[in-house]
Amino acid sequence: MTDAQTLKDKFWETLDHSRFVMLGLNGVDETHSQPMTAQFDDDLPNRIYFYTNRQNRLVQSLSATHAGVINFSAKGHDLFACIHGTLSIDNDPAVIDRFWSPAVGAWFDKGREDPDLTLLRFDLGPAQIWKAGTGEFLHYMTAALLGRNVQDAAKSDVVETTF
Repeated sequence: MTDAQTLKDKFWETLDHSRFVMLGLNGVDETHSQPMTAQFDDDLPNRIYFYTNRQNRLVQSLSATHAGVINFSAKGHDLFACIHGTLSIDNDPAVIDRFWSPAVGAWFDKGREDPDLTLLRFDLGPAQIWKAGTGEFLHYMTAALLGRNVQDAAKSDVVETTF
């Protein structure tokens, strides 16, 4: 059985290696999600930030705060997560500066002062995290060969938790 803290730690570790997630707003545009690049660090726990522009469909649909969802798949497909939380605009200049890089700057003609620059903040809440991979697959197949319920075996590799 995998504990929640182990999978949360694994989530942050794998997100650090591939910062791409699918981000959407609950109940808006059929909860359409779009790829976004996550910005985060330990000094701002359980928050993920995204640079975007005022014309982005998420920004256009966003009220002051809105329930959102992040879907994540690790590069090696050995970890998956669905995380619910609250999405809001947070144009704090200190946070904008904290995560600014040449790659981010390439999207904004006027740099940090670009009037279209919008920083989204996602406060993480309830989540489901799945551990996957060859070892787990073999575990499930062994359970099946021994006449055990594969769904019961798979339950040991998923946690429901809150960030």
